[in-house]
Amino acid sequence: MKLRTIIAATCAALAFSMTGPSCAHASQTETVTKKFEAVIPNIPGKSLIAVEVDYAPGAASVPHTHAKSAFIYAYVVSGAIESKVNDGETRIYREGESWSEPPGAVHSISRNASKTEPAKLLAVFVLDTNDKVLTTPIK
Repeated sequence: MKLRTIIAATCAALAFSMTGPSCAHASQTETVTKKFEAVIPNIPGKSLIAVEVDYAPGAASVPHTHAKSAFIYAYVVSGAIESKVNDGETRIYREGESWSEPPGAVHSISRNASKTEPAKLLAVFVLDTNDKVLTTPIK
């Protein structure tokens, strides 16, 4: 495995463990910052976590799966994001567009659709409170 791939996979795993902003690493990956986290008081055992994902021009996330209990709402804040979830089609979502992902989703493509402009998305996870790892890289 190339060093860049190992670093990207490690940083992605750290980023999605939600211990704070991810590695400020090579322009080939993203930066993930937790923006909000709370237990949902009227839904026992459930929490809501919101993360901001910043993609440099041409940057991409490593293929990954999401927590088995996580329902995800994704909203493109700026730029354009190319995404493929499970066996769905590959789509480009532009600023102001959104989509959802079912629990346990496989995200084989998640990247900035532009090689010259940055992109940003907000991902909101509703999941079991004891699910601490939001995303796991696919090996």
